[in-house]
Amino acid sequence: MKKSRVGLLVAVALGILPANGWAQEDAGEAAAGEQAGEGPAEGEGAAVEEAVTDEGAEGEGTDEGGGLEEICKIDPAACPNLDMEKEAARPLREELYAVQQIFVIKAGRFELNPFWVVTLNDQFVNHPAPGAALNFYISNVLAVGVNGAFYRPFNVDREFNFLVRRAARVAVPLTEYDWSAALNFTYVPAFGKFAGFSDFIFQYEAFVVGGVGAISTRPIPVIDPNNRNPDFEPKLAFNAGIGLRIFFNRWFAAVLEIRDYMFNDKLENLSVVAGSEADPKTWTDQTSFTHNVQAQLGVSFFLPFSFEYRLPK
Repeated sequence: MKKSRVGLLVAVALGILPANGWAQEDAGEAAAGEQAGEGPAEGEGAAVEEAVTDEGAEGEGTDEGGGLEEICKIDPAACPNLDMEKEAARPLREELYAVQQIFVIKAGRFELNPFWVVTLNDQFVNHPAPGAALNFYISNVLAVGVNGAFYRPFNVDREFNFLVRRAARVAVPLTEYDWSAALNFTYVPAFGKFAGFSDFIFQYEAFVVGGVGAISTRPIPVIDPNNRNPDFEPKLAFNAGIGLRIFFNRWFAAVLEIRDYMFNDKLENLSVVAGSEADPKTWTDQTSFTHNVQAQLGVSFFLPFSFEYRLPK
């Protein structure tokens, strides 16, 4: 085994040495010719240039032949065909910039907000009502305004209350509302945008609201409805809530608010004082701190409808 390896090494050495020697001799002759002022033969130079040119041409031809056309032949799905007439007929979409000016400037504008009220936390009586709010924006994120609702024609005694009275023979003190009004402050801590229906960009803002005002209520006579008929009385009421506003353009938006109106409400007396059935002072005997949590769904109109940016885009 060792002898065969030695023989291979000797053969390689014998094959390399003459080649190196010939290369050195050729290099020496070429150097001597240059020193003597002789240049390379014209035929040899031309042959070298032609070889280089041919190689370059072959390389360029190879690149062109193996380009996009070859890829499309191998994988047609990688090269979809477009109908240029249909593409040209497509409507142009509005350009959207990654960083752009705020969509709606509210500073110095009024917001008119009609809404509908739905009660969320009273299982005995529902207090739906139409309402409206008017706000003035001191800045783009801070507003002061008033709102109110009218409940009287829409108070509804829920079926649950009737079933409790009939099944358990238990009467639950109930109240109904007449109207409410409040002075409010609104602050917008966050706003942004989202994509809807894969085609439209909606601008939105989240806000918090709070205020103080009054609400007019009265007990619903359940214990002695034949003799008792209390009047509506206004009570001091505080309110706090959160909301979401989604803009459809620069002056029209949809609004959803969840607001809690807090006040001390009077309740009907659960007992009847003999001989004093007609005395209004005996109709109520207790108060209860009430949370009237309601959802307000409506729309907003910002006036004036148009505005101008201070700086051009």
